[in-house]
Amino acid sequence: MSATETTDPNRRDFLYIATGSVAAVGAAGLAWPFIDQMRPDASTLAMASIEIDVSAIEPGMSVTAKWRGKPVFIRNRTPEEIEAGKAVKLDELKDPIARNANIAADAPATDTDRSAGEGKENWLVMVGVCTHLGCVPIGTSGDFGGWFCPCHGSHYDTAGRIRKGPAPENLAVPVFTFMSDTKIKIG
Repeated sequence: MSATETTDPNRRDFLYIATGSVAAVGAAGLAWPFIDQMRPDASTLAMASIEIDVSAIEPGMSVTAKWRGKPVFIRNRTPEEIEAGKAVKLDELKDPIARNANIAADAPATDTDRSAGEGKENWLVMVGVCTHLGCVPIGTSGDFGGWFCPCHGSHYDTAGRIRKGPAPENLAVPVFTFMSDTKIKIG
C-alpha cells in the first residue's frame, strides 16, 4: 500500500462483524438438530403423569396401572391390613427407609410413611417392580399377606416393605397426589 492510498476501517470492521455473525448463526443451525434430539419423545411426555379414578376400588381390592412403562399397584387396604402394617416394629424390617418420593428421603418405613398419609392410610400407591431383579410381584400373597415375587422368593408385607428374600429395598412409592377423594394423579 502506498502512502497516498487510504483505507476505510469502518468497512473492514463491518465485514469482520458480518462474517462472524453469519458463522455463529451457521454453527447454531448445525448444532440445533443435535440439541433438539435430546428432548423427550411426545409419548414419553404424555406418560409423565396419569390420573386414576379409584372410586370403584373397595377395601381389600387392588388395581394395577401403567405409568412410565412400569406397573403401579394401587391398593385400598382393609382395617386389618393397616393394623398388621402398624404392628410391625422398625427393627424387624430389612429396609428401614420408607422409599416414598412424597416425603423426606430418610423417613422411616412406618406404615403411615408408606401409605398416602394421615387420614388416607388405607391407600397404598407403589411401583410394582421387585427391587431385586425387576420382576413384578403377585398381590395378596406371600408370608406377610402383601406381595410375593415368585422369581426369587421376595416377600413384601401389607405396606410394600421387604420382609424376607433377596430384595434389598421396599417397593418404591412414586410421587402422587389425591386430586379429589376419588381421583389420584401419579407423576
